This record gives sequence, C-alpha cells and structure tokens, in this order.
Amino acid sequence: MDSIIQLSNFIGNIVWGPPFLVLLIGTGLYLTIRIGFFQFTHLGHAWKNTFGGMFRKDKEEEEGGAITSFQSVASAMAATIGVGNIAGVATAIFLGGPGAVFWMWLSALVGMATKFGEAALGLKFRNTNPDGSYSGGVMQYIENGLGSSWKWLAVLYAIFAGLAALGIGNMVQSNTVATAMVEFGIPPWISGVVIVILVGLVTLGGIERIAKTAERVVPVMAIIYVTGSVIILVLNITEIPGALRDIFYYAFNPYAAGAGGAGVAVATTIRFGIARGVFSNEAGLGAASIVHAQAKNVPSRQGMWGIWEVFIDTIVVCSMTALVILTTGALGTGETGADLTTAAFNRGLPGPGGYIILISIVFFAYTTMLTWNFYGEKSWEYIFGNKIVVPYRLLFLAFLFIGAIGGLEVIWGVADTLNGLMIAPNLIALILLAGVLAREKNEYMDKFNLKK
Repeated sequence: MDSIIQLSNFIGNIVWGPPFLVLLIGTGLYLTIRIGFFQFTHLGHAWKNTFGGMFRKDKEEEEGGAITSFQSVASAMAATIGVGNIAGVATAIFLGGPGAVFWMWLSALVGMATKFGEAALGLKFRNTNPDGSYSGGVMQYIENGLGSSWKWLAVLYAIFAGLAALGIGNMVQSNTVATAMVEFGIPPWISGVVIVILVGLVTLGGIERIAKTAERVVPVMAIIYVTGSVIILVLNITEIPGALRDIFYYAFNPYAAGAGGAGVAVATTIRFGIARGVFSNEAGLGAASIVHAQAKNVPSRQGMWGIWEVFIDTIVVCSMTALVILTTGALGTGETGADLTTAAFNRGLPGPGGYIILISIVFFAYTTMLTWNFYGEKSWEYIFGNKIVVPYRLLFLAFLFIGAIGGLEVIWGVADTLNGLMIAPNLIALILLAGVLAREKNEYMDKFNLKK
C-alpha cells in the first residue's frame, strides 16, 4: 500500500504541477477567446435555450440521441454535484486556505468554455452503433475529429477514464458515505453492501435508467442543499464581507493559519483550488462529453447546457459551501473534508444542519456513482468492445465495496492523480479542434441572427 501511495503522490505532483495547471487554465482561456467569450456575452441566451426553455411550447425539435437534453445534463450534474461540492471544497480550504476558493472560481469561469467544447464536440462526433445506440465523448472526437492517426491518444484517454471512474466516481463516493454513516453506528461494510445493491439496481439497466433516475433526484437534492446553505448565510450575513475579503486576499498571499497552523504558500493555494475545482465541475476531464453525446440535440445548443452545468456546480453550489465554512468559523475546528462541512452546518443550523449534510452526501454520492459507472464502461467499451460492458459494471460494484471500507486519504490521493492523467489527452484534442468548435458556434449564431 505504501508503494501505491508513493507512486500516486509522485505522478500526482507531476500532473498537478505548474505546467499542467497552466495547460488546464490556458486551454479554457484559449477556448474562451476562440468562441468569442460566448459563456459571458450570451449567458442569457444560453439560459433561455437550456433550463429557461424547458417548458416553452415553441422550443425546437430535438434531434437524434437516446435521452433528452435535460436528462443528459441531469446525468452529467449527477456526477459533478457530488462529494466534491461538500468534501472537496472543504479539503481545498483546509489545505489551501480561503484563497483556494478564488482559484476554484477562476477555473470555473474559463472551464465554462471548456465544458461547452466538450459537450458540443461530444455530440458532433458521436457514432451511431448498429443496434441504434450511441457512443460519443473524448474518444470519438479525438478519432473522428482529428483522424485515425490520433487513435492512440483516444485509447490512452479511455484507459485513464476507465480507471479514474473507479476512483473519483466510485471509491471516493462510497467511502465518504460509509464514513458519514459510522456516526450513526453503521459499520462501513454494511454501508458498502447497501451501496452496491442500490447502485447495481440502476446501472445494470444502462443509460436510460440512469438518466431517468438522475432527472428525478438531481433537482431535489440540489434544492435541499442550496436551501440549507442560504438559510445559514442569511443568519450569518454580517460575516460574508469578511469571508469574501479573505478569499481574495489569500488568493495572492500566504495563509498563515491554514493546514493545522503549518502555513500555506500561494502555490499550494492555487494547486488545491484548481484541483478541487476540476474535481467538482469536471471541466477539462472530458468525462461529461460521454453523456452529453447521448442527447437529442444539436452540438452548440448542447454545449450551452455544459456552460450552465459548470456555473451551477461551482459558482453557485461550491461557493455556498465555502461561504458557510468561512462565515461560521468552522475552519478553526481543525476538521477537514466532509467533517469540516458538517461542522459548519451544525454551527450554522444546530440540529438540522448535520442531517442536511448527511442527506446531501448520500444523494450526491449516489447519483455520482451512477453516472461515473456509465463514463467508465463507455470508455473501456471503446477499447474492448461491447463485451466489456457487463464485466465493467460488476467490477465497478466490487470497487464500491472496497472504497467503503478503505482509507479516505489514500483514495483521495489516487483519485486526484487519475483525474490529472485524464486531462492531458482531452485538452490536446480540445486545442486542436478549437477551430471546428468556433465554426460550429458561428454557424449556430448565424442561424439565429445572434450578434457575434
């Protein structure tokens, strides 16, 4: 086990080092420029044609696909609105100080363009299989968009994504749930068995069952968590200006009181802010492109769902977690991860606060596990064919149990490393396909006479 941790830390220091962080933020900035700052200049249009247009009678007919656009984004947000919003944000603040939140915001603002590209390209370059199903995502937009000579990069991504799904969307989630349940006297192995059964009942039914579950559960769980956060922030409204001041100040200055009093360098603040931001909104990982490719839609309009996916996840939900922690003074308790967020909610809402976190952890983690199972199986299906789907689903269930009884620190470290390994192939493809993405966006804007 020690050798695994050492190897993970070694690779993690490389993939989350300065060059990778520059590549990640740089790609988002480059795409932002190539699409004409679309995520800022046409945010209202994006809303009108995504969440805001769900109940319009005159909305355009959706095209192709296995699931609706809302089901696709609900499934994608089932993966993004997860433990990262609760434990990930808290870990970033504990290890990187309040300034880490600023770098989470920055990664999200440019990440909105990255997610736009992933969703749009995932749908544009998807394959229609002989049985009528669809396969799309990073692998397909590498091979179909860049040509067969780049297939090696698609295979590399698929390998990393299949493995990462067993970490970020599997063991991290089941371990966090099992750890929370220990507080109620439930042993981790029992939590593991229950998780395996509940996840298996849905994932063994494929993307349609996952999507139907996500569209029902995701809105409810988000409303519960956001409502609890808003109440706490209203009760502590006088502390918000100070919290915001700390976020901006410590984004560029060492944080002397962080990490158990050891002090935090700005470079560490940047690293944990961006890393946990990516863990939460997944912009740059490319995984969400796999489920966006299943949608009944056209590329640019599907890309707009990606923009709002990042906005809601990080700018709204993660910010609320961070402000609750900072305004309640919970950072001084020495807790980290989900325990820190729980402490903050208990301080802000004594009594119901802890239960809000428990309910959120269970539902956030559950829906994340469902979608990441699909990401992993589609990734390895690209390499091994349809025969791998059922074995992968069973492997995924086995790792859920292992995660439930494993150590949180080890699992988080390995998950971060695997996330980083996924990023490089995806960002290379997005940079090389930026011209295609820009033309797709321009054609969409010309069709609807939108100002560029």
